[in-house]
Parts: sequence; structure tokens; C-alpha cells
Amino acid sequence: MYNKIRNIREEKCMTQEDLAKKSGISRTTISDLENQKVMNITTATMRKIAVDGLNSSIPEVFFDE
Repeated sequence: MYNKIRNIREEKCMTQEDLAKKSGISRTTISDLENQKVMNITTATMRKIAVDGLNSSIPEVFFDE
């Protein structure tokens, strides 16, 4: 699964730590997702990162190319 977490996060001038605080997901998990070390992710985690953390939609962050 390709994701654009890093791209969107950097466009919003956010660090991984900023995103972690805003989304409630650990910085380590965010790093692992950005570096594709973790491929399985729950819908709840996708929502926390995309909607709560990045103010985007799940498809925009995780599915749109």
C-alpha cells in the first residue's frame, strides 16, 4: 500500500512528532508507515492519521495516486 503521509505532512510543515501529537498515533508508527516498514493498518489508525492529524481524507492519504 502506497501512502502519502510524508508528502502531506511536509506540505503542512509538520514534523512526525507534530503529527503524532495531533493524531494520537506514536511517532515510531508514523515513521514505520512513511518508510513502508508496516503495511497493515487499521481503518481507525488511517482515520486518526488522515482526518485527525492531517485534516485530509483517508482515500487522499492512503489510496489516491
